[in-house]
Amino acid sequence: MGSGKSTTMRFVAKALADAGRPALAVHERADPHPVRATDELQHWFEPWRESTAEQLALRALSRWRSFAEEIQTGPAVPVLDGQLFHGDLTNLFLMEASFDELAAYCQSLAQLIQPLQPLVVYLRQDSVDLAVRTVCAERGEAWVKYQVDWKLKGPYAVRRNLVGLEGLIALYEDYRLMTDALFDRWTLDKIVIENSEREWARYNQRVLERLGLDGVPTAH
Repeated sequence: MGSGKSTTMRFVAKALADAGRPALAVHERADPHPVRATDELQHWFEPWRESTAEQLALRALSRWRSFAEEIQTGPAVPVLDGQLFHGDLTNLFLMEASFDELAAYCQSLAQLIQPLQPLVVYLRQDSVDLAVRTVCAERGEAWVKYQVDWKLKGPYAVRRNLVGLEGLIALYEDYRLMTDALFDRWTLDKIVIENSEREWARYNQRVLERLGLDGVPTAH
């Protein structure tokens, strides 16, 4: 949350457009969303009320399969924020899917999108505690309450008695251990950026270089 996913997505989409390549920017809040599996649920905010983790994973993979097939028939380059290690994966984690189940989901997803030759940009902060406290201070008490009321109602948090801001931080420390391990296993093209210093020009340049767009002038 607040790690720069949407900002990076918009930057990459603009860089692609500047290079003459049509880009399809897909914000994590897009409604309807092409790959978000919880869109199909009545209680999308609490998917554990009407779905098992296995069912949600299968639903998500089905949507990814359809999305990948559609993209291959058109000229646009999709740029998505947070849909690999955020979104449905967050819900699977909150629903207490095991690490093996989460790893199998990511492996299946990698196979589905491999024909698109994707680049995964993994935005990471060394201190989860500091990162969460920083974004909470920036976004205010109402936003913190929203996050706590949502994520700490999930089975993972309830079983571990996680409450309040400290509970949210503990949740994301566990979550980051999981995503670090999944990222290490990711077999497709990837780049990790530790962005605690918020030096966005430097981070953006690294992404452009990996995409072969570093010679294209872009507006910041």
